[in-house]
Amino acid sequence: MKREVFAMSLLFISTVRAGEAKEPQRTIACKTPAIARSCYWTQGRLLMTNGNPSYRLWKIGTNRILGIYSGPVTFNGRFTDQYALDNEGPQLPPNVESSLWKSVTGPWPNEVFADFEVCPLEKEKPEEMQAACIESAKNIVIKK
Repeated sequence: MKREVFAMSLLFISTVRAGEAKEPQRTIACKTPAIARSCYWTQGRLLMTNGNPSYRLWKIGTNRILGIYSGPVTFNGRFTDQYALDNEGPQLPPNVESSLWKSVTGPWPNEVFADFEVCPLEKEKPEEMQAACIESAKNIVIKK
């Protein structure tokens, strides 16, 4: 019995340590082969807001706002039943996700300024928010 408890303890410790060392991985692809050619880099500010979608990216120097989703498979039109909650908690690159919540003390995450690689999920229309996903980000600056 003691050996079983000891073995289970070792297994638990090694599982926890392995989990700590790994970066969270995306399970939903943003930059798929079908949309890869439309992806581009832009400087922007990512923030969480009230409304749908909750995560929005302002393209600095423009009046354009991108509504952020996990990827093309989850967007699939604006309000599908199967993926209705994706617009409230999309999968983001690990460095963006950790920057949003770094040292947050209240209910709202930080604003994240960065160079974002975004992939549009629909055609751009004048005066409308465009659906997109974030593939990656670099040069991250956090505003609390």
